[in-house]
Amino acid sequence: MKYPDLEIDLLRAFVAVAETGSFTLAADIVGRSQSAVSQKVLRLEELLQKKVFERTSRSLTLTREGERLLVAARRMLEFNDSLVRELTEPPASGSLRLGVSEDFVPDQLPRLLARFGRLYPGVYLDLMTGLSGDLLAAYDEGQLDAVICKKDGHGNRGRVIWREPLVWMASADFKLDFSKPARLVMLRAPCSYRDIMVSTLDNVRREWVAVCTASSLMGIQAAVAGGLGVTVLAGSLVQEGMQILSAPDHWPALPMTEIAVLGEDGESGYLVKAIVSFLTEHLTKGSGPLMAA
Repeated sequence: MKYPDLEIDLLRAFVAVAETGSFTLAADIVGRSQSAVSQKVLRLEELLQKKVFERTSRSLTLTREGERLLVAARRMLEFNDSLVRELTEPPASGSLRLGVSEDFVPDQLPRLLARFGRLYPGVYLDLMTGLSGDLLAAYDEGQLDAVICKKDGHGNRGRVIWREPLVWMASADFKLDFSKPARLVMLRAPCSYRDIMVSTLDNVRREWVAVCTASSLMGIQAAVAGGLGVTVLAGSLVQEGMQILSAPDHWPALPMTEIAVLGEDGESGYLVKAIVSFLTEHLTKGSGPLMAA
């Protein structure tokens, strides 16, 4: 049986839509009109005889087939671009000063860096991890070329590459006592998670008291797992010995957290885009219903 060829420009349009969550934003990335991008995605669906997106007037999400295609399409684009770059450009060299928020993908980071090292062996990577506020400050002071960090609370800076629900969490044996103020474990200010936690409880008139302030994600996780109190973090950061609290009357719904990248337009922008591509590919593989922004 002869299978149809998957054209690179169709895959590039599809990946751009999947990563931006918008045909309009994808059009800017691939340098085509919105209608042209839409036609390319429709053409891809015709070739595969599968829907890759579920579309409504308010949302755009990947189908199960679309999730599988996204992983393979990124690999194909990576191979295509790597081969073309290898044949037409001198080997990449120099350095990249990258900041990655410590409360984001700690499990994926080693594989991400290993893959980057294989593809760009001539590039020296100067990696800084820490809280998003500290990384943004370093970026603004010219100490970093690019940053991957929480977008919440930082205006419209950067391009959103990932969204994930925030959750209330506590130790596995935590005993709920709604007759007393909620005992909160917080990251030090400024911190968007801290602000969301406080404002959400204030909005439902739930009394609270800060029982622990930590300066790192590891400190927050240790305090929560140890039973000191509850906190708000991304759902992927729940560890063994912890539970997600879901009593809506006392632990109200929380917004999504957004991860953004800054520095894609700099001199090392192509390296930053490669890292973001690797990163979102790993996330998509293990995310289930979540999708890249």
